[in-house]
Amino acid sequence: MAERANLKSSLSSSINKRADELERIARDILDHPESGYREARTSKLVADWFRSNGMEVQSGIARTGVIGTFDTGKPGPHIAVMGELDSLIVPGHAHADAVTSAAHACGHHAQIGSMLTVAAGIAESSVLNGLSGKISFMATPAEEYIELEYRESLRENGEIEFFGGKQEFIKLGFLNDVDIAMLTHTGGETPGTFGVGGSNNGMIGKTIQYTGKAAHAGGSPHLGINALNAAHIGLAAIHAQRETFRDSDTVRVHPIITKGGAAVNSVPADVRIETYVRASNVPAILTTSEKVDRAIRAGALATGASVKITTNPGYLPAKYDDRLTEIYRHNAGSLIGDDNIIELSHSSGCTDMGDVSQIIPTIQPTANATSGNGHGIDYLVENYDLAVIKAGKAMGMTVVDLLADDGAKGRKVAGAFNAPMTISEYLSRMRGFRSEATYTE
Repeated sequence: MAERANLKSSLSSSINKRADELERIARDILDHPESGYREARTSKLVADWFRSNGMEVQSGIARTGVIGTFDTGKPGPHIAVMGELDSLIVPGHAHADAVTSAAHACGHHAQIGSMLTVAAGIAESSVLNGLSGKISFMATPAEEYIELEYRESLRENGEIEFFGGKQEFIKLGFLNDVDIAMLTHTGGETPGTFGVGGSNNGMIGKTIQYTGKAAHAGGSPHLGINALNAAHIGLAAIHAQRETFRDSDTVRVHPIITKGGAAVNSVPADVRIETYVRASNVPAILTTSEKVDRAIRAGALATGASVKITTNPGYLPAKYDDRLTEIYRHNAGSLIGDDNIIELSHSSGCTDMGDVSQIIPTIQPTANATSGNGHGIDYLVENYDLAVIKAGKAMGMTVVDLLADDGAKGRKVAGAFNAPMTISEYLSRMRGFRSEATYTE
């Protein structure tokens, strides 16, 4: 016990010496946002930092992913500390890219900062020498499930199979020997606290293309088939289903039109929609997906258009490990007080940490250090000490607990985990979500 306390003290002292550097990196990423599978600059920054801190580095994983590893040389559990490289697309955000409108309106820049904070503490030789096993720092791409047509083009070109970065890491085998995973997300609930526990919805993604027939919109609209009208009917039919969604399933369906036509004086012949189908459990996702497909087909039937519906695997529901949560809770409380550790409820948002949680014990606590609305124009990290430094310390101290004493606690957590599915079963399940069909009247 005393030995673990000394290791945690050394880890914390090492982090304190580098706190300004770590916050500066997070802010630099904030000012250079890149959306999923496009994170070239951020990826290089992280890889260079890993190398400069003596890690074994693998880069170019799933296009932009990076892994830096510390191997103690002693047998023990393998822990993954994760951070997400990508941003959202939020035009008008104070830190949005002037050309792409990419913006860190979900706090991933602070995630990378807290991941590097853990690494800075573990890099201290007196800490690393007191641990057993391996620690891999995984900077993963494309957590935000956006730009679906772009990701579909990457899939068609054979560059990726799945739209989420952690899914690609799983498919490529980088989690095959990982025993435990953790990541700290930013949040805005009760500022100044850490949130633990909770769960998340799962989801699938759909791209929809209505094809009609162009004609002069003023002179001869009767010669055309209006794909935009087909889309309007399809969207209205989705809305008509909402009373059938059970509250307990926390279903969310929220389509957007990404292309509404070519010109105002031409009957729209090519109209495209993207949507998610979210729910707290897979059966509800699948039944809602069927309802959405029927609604979308209704628009085509009513207008005489055709419609192509492509469904891609999204993310599985997240359930975080209770044993791992309790170890983290103790460490987070030692930093900010037990009264400032709050219990998270179920979130109808989704994350590919949910996929990780289906195969290994996983936690995703929140550092409640933000203002504004998540994914909104006003979302900002206000407290970098909490979101980057203390968040990293809490995870780093948890790593110490798991890997000290020959990794006894880590082995216990990993050994007690009853995985809902093997990696092979996971990949089969995810591939089973994919479908593509074209419907005409």
